[in-house]
Amino acid sequence: MSKIIIVSNRLPIKIKKNKNSYEFINSSGGLATGMDSIHSKKDTLWIGWPGIAEDELNKNILNDLNQFLDTKNFKAVNLNKKEIKDFYYGLSNKSLWPLFHYFIEYSVFDKSNWDSYKKVNDKFAKCIIENYKEGDLIWIHDYQLMLCPKMVRDLLPNSIIGFFLHIPFPSFEIFRIFPWRVELLKGILGADLVGFHTYNYQRHFLSSVKRILMANVKINRVSVGTRQVVVNTFPMGIDFEKYNNSAKEYFNKNHNYFEKNSRNVKNILTIDRLDYTKGIVQRIKAFEIFLDTYPEYLERVKLIMLSVPSRENVSDYKKLKKETDEIVGRINGKYTTVTWTPISYYYRSMSFNQLIELYMKSDVAMITPVRDGMNLVAKEYIATRVNGDGVLILSEMAGASKELFEAIQINPFDLNNMSESIYRALTMPKEEQIKRNLSMQNRIKRYNVELWANEFINSLNNKNEIKSSGDVKKINDSLKQSIIEKFRISKKRVIFLDYDGTLVGFNKKPELALPDKSLYKLIDKIISYKNTELVIVSGRDTKFLEKCFGKLNLTLVAEHGIFMKKNNESWVSKYTRKRKWLDDLRPLFQSFSDRTPGTFIEEKQTSLVWHYRGSDPELAAHRVIELKTELRSLISQDLTLMDMNKAIEVKSATFNKGIAVNEIIRQKNYDFILCLGDDVTDEDMFINLPKSAFTIKVGKSNTKAKYFLENHNDVRSFLDNLTG
Repeated sequence: MSKIIIVSNRLPIKIKKNKNSYEFINSSGGLATGMDSIHSKKDTLWIGWPGIAEDELNKNILNDLNQFLDTKNFKAVNLNKKEIKDFYYGLSNKSLWPLFHYFIEYSVFDKSNWDSYKKVNDKFAKCIIENYKEGDLIWIHDYQLMLCPKMVRDLLPNSIIGFFLHIPFPSFEIFRIFPWRVELLKGILGADLVGFHTYNYQRHFLSSVKRILMANVKINRVSVGTRQVVVNTFPMGIDFEKYNNSAKEYFNKNHNYFEKNSRNVKNILTIDRLDYTKGIVQRIKAFEIFLDTYPEYLERVKLIMLSVPSRENVSDYKKLKKETDEIVGRINGKYTTVTWTPISYYYRSMSFNQLIELYMKSDVAMITPVRDGMNLVAKEYIATRVNGDGVLILSEMAGASKELFEAIQINPFDLNNMSESIYRALTMPKEEQIKRNLSMQNRIKRYNVELWANEFINSLNNKNEIKSSGDVKKINDSLKQSIIEKFRISKKRVIFLDYDGTLVGFNKKPELALPDKSLYKLIDKIISYKNTELVIVSGRDTKFLEKCFGKLNLTLVAEHGIFMKKNNESWVSKYTRKRKWLDDLRPLFQSFSDRTPGTFIEEKQTSLVWHYRGSDPELAAHRVIELKTELRSLISQDLTLMDMNKAIEVKSATFNKGIAVNEIIRQKNYDFILCLGDDVTDEDMFINLPKSAFTIKVGKSNTKAKYFLENHNDVRSFLDNLTG
């Protein structure tokens, strides 16, 4: 039976070393708590680091640890102290974490840390592969393992891989700073499905993919070789029933407390890991402004701060801890009376039951990160509002703000506005509190963590079904051998080949995409094969094809079928239309080229082309829509508009590649026909050739061809094998 392999940097439990013993404690953090409920309900294996360096443990303890983890369906990836220092505290948390949260000034880019990051990702990939069985779903999580999907894909090409990023993905202008940005994007795109908490993160990711990798992106699909990677939004939920039921149980046990205690002192709760992304210092300063602005609330309100220790060995976190301690001390020193202290500050972790108690005894929750992927604490607080009262103040920079829009939303950098939001929360009528909380509860109750996981897994399964049905057309070894056998027993053969994207790769400057020595050698091999004719059918003009292939014993078709040259004869054309339309459209093409850096116009004898391969992909996408809209209103019925690979071309509608190849095969009785092409213009050939023909698309996309090869290198290899 297939299983789900969950992969995260840390397991949901970690080992704590005491003086003479070891103990297992639950990991903190949204990923660990969120995925733990999935792990307990499904057939899963969870792979991760157990939270202690392997060189702190002797072999016997390490073996005992692994045996214990096996009983929980956990599998440890053990890391040594240097790997933890360079991979976890180094690249992951001194580089990726601050950069992805827009703290560029905190980001450190160190080559040795990057090397360690690659090495540890490879460790995780090998552990996945060792525990993988055909049919398993692999679900890799978060920024520490962004290279892992491709590493697994390279060794398990047919596996089903999902990747989910739990932190923000930054804008292109921020992400482009990362020195190893290409490797990171390619690593993520090893997955079949990539998930984010919000559409903004998805949008930023796709923007970087388009601009850095120059990949083909259509809506939310990225073309990676022959694969289609789906990118989508899945806002993570919580185990609503767990928090809600625990809150009800606490209320029933402490009913007298809530009856008697109308609480003259209102509690404002904040819960965070101690991290500079959480806006802790700004929040405390806003609370001080509130006390100064509304002195009537002195001794009537208390800020309860729970800061969970995090990355205590990182210098930036040490500075934050020191600054937080100093500000809390100063404010408490300024306002404390004999009977009241304005801030209760706890720097430690708390148990689940202690958290429920804090939630239940709080009148306001103040969750104000300056940047946060989701923030499940906000959802947990709402889930515990069993009586409907309580107010959530939530930063608009948290991913959760996209769902919890009934909360009082604030800009965490606007301290005065944050101060006013405290006053608004404390004075909000109970009826209004209940109305807002009920609406948010209904939403997070329905879209809980289980539904979130199921949505992702179902999307991954659906993606796999599409992938499986499409893989039928790929030319494998047995199919290749079958075509070769039919080629060799036939008596009259013809091979039709496109040029750009089929025989050579693309170039930002088309004039530089020239045949190399190996291509000439391959062509010579084909045309020397007995009773075999070769036809190059291209969109290129006669001048280019003549220069490259004019002296060879083959047939050339230029400008998508308008010009033809057989062997060493002269070029012929049946095109008689006047060129006035070219003069009419040229100013429009020139205008778009002027306004779109990196684009240029190619003018052939019978067509006009606007090339945009070298331009910014997002700007080009807008310009393409504009240009196509204008052209459709201008061109006549005897002209056609072609949306090609990074180019828009207007040409005669009377001629196409299909008509040209038909003319050739009518003249002789071929018993073997092979046709390869990568472009939309090649579809005319695939459609017009007889059913017995072997039609092959180069690159995987919608096509009328029977089969496909991945790229021009595969085409060359295939043709080389074909001709022995």
